[in-house]
Amino acid sequence: MDFDLQWLLWSVPLAFALGWVASRWDFRQWRRDVTETPKVYYKGLNFLLNEQHDKAIDAFIEAVQQDPDTSDLHFALGNLFRRRGEHERAVRVHEYLLNRADLPKAERERARHELAQDFMKAGLLDRAEAAYQALAGTAFDTESRLALLSLHERSRAWQAAIGVARELEQRGAGSFASRISHFFCELAVEADAAHQPDDAEAHLRDARAAAPQAPRPLVLTGQRAAAAGEHERALRAWGALLSAQSAWFNLVAHEYAASAEALGRAPAALEQLAGAYRQNASLELLDAITRLDPDPASRRARLIEHLRQHPTLAAALALLASARDADREPESPSSDAAAIQALRVALRRAARPLHRYRCAACGFEAEHYFWQCPGCLGWDTYPPRRLEDFR
Repeated sequence: MDFDLQWLLWSVPLAFALGWVASRWDFRQWRRDVTETPKVYYKGLNFLLNEQHDKAIDAFIEAVQQDPDTSDLHFALGNLFRRRGEHERAVRVHEYLLNRADLPKAERERARHELAQDFMKAGLLDRAEAAYQALAGTAFDTESRLALLSLHERSRAWQAAIGVARELEQRGAGSFASRISHFFCELAVEADAAHQPDDAEAHLRDARAAAPQAPRPLVLTGQRAAAAGEHERALRAWGALLSAQSAWFNLVAHEYAASAEALGRAPAALEQLAGAYRQNASLELLDAITRLDPDPASRRARLIEHLRQHPTLAAALALLASARDADREPESPSSDAAAIQALRVALRRAARPLHRYRCAACGFEAEHYFWQCPGCLGWDTYPPRRLEDFR
């Protein structure tokens, strides 16, 4: 039987054409499958940018249902749940990702990191700590240790915080000397509250060793010594504070004057305080100077000069108080005395909101000085000057 070459010539183009048609159909089908999910995803993203979180969640859920194997959609949905405060739903999404056997290692580490953040936001600190510790040695190692440090600060686990901070320093994440010093100071405060003075003293030595220039260990050392009647030691500690961190001396200026009085060293302390005031004028320093100055006229002259240079309500109130002391008529029934008293009350009320400290990081205001802001939990974010001193 003879083979007809003509059929071969026809079959080659036909096979090519059929293959091309089949490939075009597969390509269109693939493109349709691929473009369906992004359309829903972008729809959810648009809702998210427009602050329509409920509609964004619905769109992301629809996208996940259409393509349950896409991990990026699960991450987006879980993060959105967490931002909305729906921590249980965020945990379920990220735990679903962790339970997938086909999830790549990098995606699994990412899911564990997201799950740790879910636990942290939900206040499940024990589970968050375990999740962050499981990320040691991964691409999220530094981030997880920083989160652990914040977690230990929130739970006031100062020894654990010291360990994590030192590990971060060893890994080149920066210097944590100031924070470590604060942690030791917190331990010292707790030891004093538990009537363990030797432990408190040891913690303060560690605090000074961790950050020799930090002001808080010197402040606490002086305060502990003064409370124990060791005024000589208190003056040494606060003198070192004045030399190293003069701005923070405002916090103990009045206590410094009291210890100097107890030792009979008022003239020398007055000279020291006057020098500090010339370098960095503040009402706290002026109050300490006023306490040690025996001359009423000199005290009043200083107040007037301070008020001229720094016209604040607190300074005006202090000047009114000095005028009352000079007159020696606090109970005078005259109309002038009544007017001065009313003015004094009004000034005190108006000055109260300004006689505060304000966090430079978050703006949280407080009547007392905090080494760690109660609002943002930042360390050393409070300038050691009250609001009026900045006006």
